[in-house]
Amino acid sequence: MAPQPGTIRYEADRKAFQSTRSLAGSPRWALAINDVNQFIILKDMSCALGVELTPQNAPRLSAIVSKMAADVSRATNRPKDIYQRKRPYLIDEGAICVPKDPALAASPDYPSGHATWGWSVALVLAELAPDRATQILVRGRAFGESRMVCGVHNMSAVEAARTNGAAVVAGLHGSAAFRADMDAAREEVAKARAAGPAPDAQACAVEADLTKDAPYN
Repeated sequence: MAPQPGTIRYEADRKAFQSTRSLAGSPRWALAINDVNQFIILKDMSCALGVELTPQNAPRLSAIVSKMAADVSRATNRPKDIYQRKRPYLIDEGAICVPKDPALAASPDYPSGHATWGWSVALVLAELAPDRATQILVRGRAFGESRMVCGVHNMSAVEAARTNGAAVVAGLHGSAAFRADMDAAREEVAKARAAGPAPDAQACAVEADLTKDAPYN
């Protein structure tokens, strides 16, 4: 449930938004801007996975991710409509990493669709490459937390999104077709990882340093 005015969680959201405004212009801010584009999520997971996955070297995985987008939308749009929680910058003044346009303001805060998406994809990838699960889930968490850094979602909306994404992926496992796609994707991901090339080590070290801690700790 979205926090209500006057509650401890509501005030915690406000404090988290206000404290993370100090990140404007920082390298973590730049990563948040990068993470606005949810369509390059597989590229964003390259360092965590150890290879860049594309429709060319991972067509079955790319198809899974593409089809999953509709499930994520359904899982976020209904609760957004129910709770109608305002985005944080509409409650307290502060810079955000994207334009403050009417379309963004009209889309409710809770839960975060971007964060649900990032966590759902991370869970799928962690299942396909379990030896890299920690790195993948750290990056998936950071992808969602970028929405806090950006100032367009509250902390509670990002945290709820991880539960939301877990529910989406758990539900998909009830489909025999999804499980068959995952079996095929597991093979192609293993081949892609073996073939390489590995992403730039220096860039990955910078990303790891930026994502190792939550921005509100």
